[in-house]
Amino acid sequence: MKYFPTIAGLLLGLLFIASGVVVLFHLVPMPPLPDGTPAAMFMGAFGPTGYLTFVKVLEVLGGMLVAIPRTRNLGLLLLGPIIVNILAYHTFIMKGEGLFVPPLVIIVVLASYLLWAGRKAFAGLLN
Repeated sequence: MKYFPTIAGLLLGLLFIASGVVVLFHLVPMPPLPDGTPAAMFMGAFGPTGYLTFVKVLEVLGGMLVAIPRTRNLGLLLLGPIIVNILAYHTFIMKGEGLFVPPLVIIVVLASYLLWAGRKAFAGLLN
């Protein structure tokens, strides 16, 4: 039980580092989205403006911070809004499609567990 937060932090960090590096270094080509769909318009605004690059850099940075036990809470503060936006994208833009795919479920479960494990450190934010 003592090592669960460390393992969860490493797994969550690796997931975000891997997803950020894949997009930042163009390791895998992005599949084309159907023209005129909300997802295509959303990504059409994200890509050319550089906003997606900014988010991916924060994912890599947050992943590295979460993987290190001493900086885990700072990493969770960086990744929290990104996770919420991923969930909002799948809920509102994709109309629920892809909301229950294993990688996203794993991310939400690990982040929730780490928030619960470090709840005393975040208690000051709620007061």
